[in-house]
Amino acid sequence: MPDVNLSFEEKWEKIIACDQTYDGLFFTAVKTTKIYCRPSCRSRKPKKINVEFYNDLLSAEQAGFRACKRCQPEIEHSPHLVLVRKVIAFLVNNYNQKLQLQDIAEHAGVSPFYLERLFKQETAETPRSYLEKIRVDKAAHLLISTDKNNLDICFETGFQSPSNFYKIFRRLKNCSPSEYRNLSS
Repeated sequence: MPDVNLSFEEKWEKIIACDQTYDGLFFTAVKTTKIYCRPSCRSRKPKKINVEFYNDLLSAEQAGFRACKRCQPEIEHSPHLVLVRKVIAFLVNNYNQKLQLQDIAEHAGVSPFYLERLFKQETAETPRSYLEKIRVDKAAHLLISTDKNNLDICFETGFQSPSNFYKIFRRLKNCSPSEYRNLSS
């Protein structure tokens, strides 16, 4: 499984939000309980200083952690999950590139039609909408953690035009990028 390029802070945001879209891409281990979980686990959230992140469950287990009984991170839920995780990792690591469905399908080793159908069946969304969410999450993170202007963030997160960036950001966050930055500060 390829590593995902997410900072500690970004991973922390995902576990606080119980974000199911990152399940299987990394695991949260709690030093005090010696338990590891999926990012979407609904158990009580640990203190930030007690958390370590692992990119695969084998690493977490080798470090002495055991699987959470609530979210059962060691159990695969679908035979297609490995392919979907591979695609999600590819999207997370390449969100800032100009990606077409054909590029994503070639990486996964399947046809674009099959990928779209399978991905939607497993995640309830298309690879394109999933990529948009990743880009907006990255943009939101940059808006609150840097002083970069909206235009720089737009292009840095892979959007091809400012109008598309503003439209998608507003649709997913219910506010403009500037409003988001002001609300978060």
